[in-house]
Amino acid sequence: MMNTTPLSRRHAASAGFAALALAGAGWALVPHAGKQSAVQWIDDVCSAVARPMFASAPATEGSAAAARPRTTVKVLSCESLPHVPGKSVTTAIVDFPPMAYSPAHRHPGSVTVLMLEGTVRSQLAGGPVGDYKTGQTFFEPPGTLHLFAENPDPVRPAKLVSVFVTDENCGPLVLPP
Repeated sequence: MMNTTPLSRRHAASAGFAALALAGAGWALVPHAGKQSAVQWIDDVCSAVARPMFASAPATEGSAAAARPRTTVKVLSCESLPHVPGKSVTTAIVDFPPMAYSPAHRHPGSVTVLMLEGTVRSQLAGGPVGDYKTGQTFFEPPGTLHLFAENPDPVRPAKLVSVFVTDENCGPLVLPP
């Protein structure tokens, strides 16, 4: 049973007021485009325990997610697979600066990822959020909706190598959601 003494009610009220003041201060620091982005920002902040902060992809221009750093991709190689006609393998390095965010997207083929450094938080449609650290791997089936990927660390970068098996000619590696 909840303790409802005047002292505990005062503590609860003080804690609630402090939370509102903190949210208000955060609101003042975040660029926003209107009521819709304000509602989304409050939802993101209040639900950060249940899911990664600012994971409501795709990010709208002017939103907090759009203001975060983006990933960079450097293709290292692309080769036809002689034993699998019509397919190629592409290897790329993906850099995530601190707090980088990648909104919802798909890949045209299978993707295997190896974490080289740092942590990447990621979620595929229908699956749980995962935190992947140096030395760990994960797999994305062709066409699966990748809801988001982010580096949750405010200081350290993250880096991974992605190996894509796609149609021949090394076409696009990322497709819209």
